[in-house]
Parts: sequence; structure tokens; C-alpha cells
Amino acid sequence: MSNRISKLRSKIKTLADKEVAETMQWFFKTGKGDYGEGDIFVGLKVPLQRKLAREFKDLSLAEIGELLNSSIHEERLISLIILIDKYQKTDEKGKKLIFNFYMKQRKGINNWDLVDISAPKILGRYLLEKDKGILFKFAVSKNLWERRIAIISTQEFIKNNNFKTTLQIASMLIKDEHDLIHKAVGWMLREIGKKDIALEEKFLRVHYKEMPRTMLRYAIEKFPETKRKKYLQGKI
Repeated sequence: MSNRISKLRSKIKTLADKEVAETMQWFFKTGKGDYGEGDIFVGLKVPLQRKLAREFKDLSLAEIGELLNSSIHEERLISLIILIDKYQKTDEKGKKLIFNFYMKQRKGINNWDLVDISAPKILGRYLLEKDKGILFKFAVSKNLWERRIAIISTQEFIKNNNFKTTLQIASMLIKDEHDLIHKAVGWMLREIGKKDIALEEKFLRVHYKEMPRTMLRYAIEKFPETKRKKYLQGKI
């Protein structure tokens, strides 16, 4: 363990809040059989984690990798915030290095907040003008977090008015059994709707009757109340 990692862990320990930790353990479903089973929280709210990430922004990839292999959730999130900052500031060669590092370290990206904060800003941005085949592989993975990475990464494509990949992956995940995928797909469809409501509705008219209820609710959340009711009642 490097001296910088030791200092960071010492600061995390000092700032840890038991009550916050208990709330996070519940919120992120860490109980037996839950999606976050075994994840450990020490009780640092995100603003504090961002502050520590700024303080330790010069950690090397090897040190970030050590944090990503930690059993402590906050250490993994801090490492990803640092990694995103490095990605944004480096050149194309550095971006490729960080992309490959992220792919190799993805085992540590194993809760929805870790996926959501990092997948669009690293995978999404890197793959924006590149082959997106890896996302389609992730979309059929048995691993919940890889499937969530597949759809959430496309948020960056949506921001750049590229909707095709999102809709293709959404189609692949329509019958996924996990609630976290239902929410993610619905969210990304809603993001498309902010840019092109006609395109979102075109997709929904084909698929809304077979969608899990949660997915549909997320997708139509911003629709006028009358239209929302029609979708929910299957009367479109």
C-alpha cells in the first residue's frame, strides 16, 4: 500500500459516520440476497467523497486500481471520481489507456451509483465515435452491472444526438428481469425524449405493452398526465 493510499484511508476513517453508513447499507441494498450483498459503507456522503477525490487527484492508475479492489464502497467511488478527472484531462493516448484500465477493473464497479457516475463519462465518451460492439456484449451479460453499464454508457451518445445504440440496447433489455435495468432503460428512453419526443414515442408504441411497469413509468415520467394514463392503461 502506498503512502498516499494510507493517507486517504486515514482521512476516510476520520470522516466516517456510523449513522450515515447504516442508512447507506439499507439504501444500496447490501443485505443477503440483495443486489449489493456484502458491500461495505463507512458513511461518507458524496460531497465529502468528491472533496477527497480532489485532494488525491494525483493518484496513479495502480493506486486507483487498489482502491477499486477495496471492499469499502466509498473507496471505490472516490477512485472512479479521480479516474473520470484524469480521463477528461488527458490526451487520446491517455484516454485509451484509461478505457482499457476501466474495462479490466470493472469487477469493482458493482453498484448502480458506481456505474452511473463513471460509465457515460469514460466508456460513453470513449466509444462515441468508435465501434460499440462491447456494449452489445455487455447487454446480454449474466452480470447485472455489465448490463447496466451497457445502457447507461449510452447517455453520452444521447447528449450528442446519437440515439440508435440506446434504442438497440433498450430493445435487447426490454424483458430483463432486474428492477435496476428496468429503471435504467426507462431513464435513457426519457433522456431521448428530451431531445426527440417523437422518436421516443415511436419506440414506445412498439414496445410499451411488453415493458415492465417500472421501465414504462420511468420512460413516460415527463409526459402530460393524460398521455401518461393512456400508456399505463394500454390505450395508446
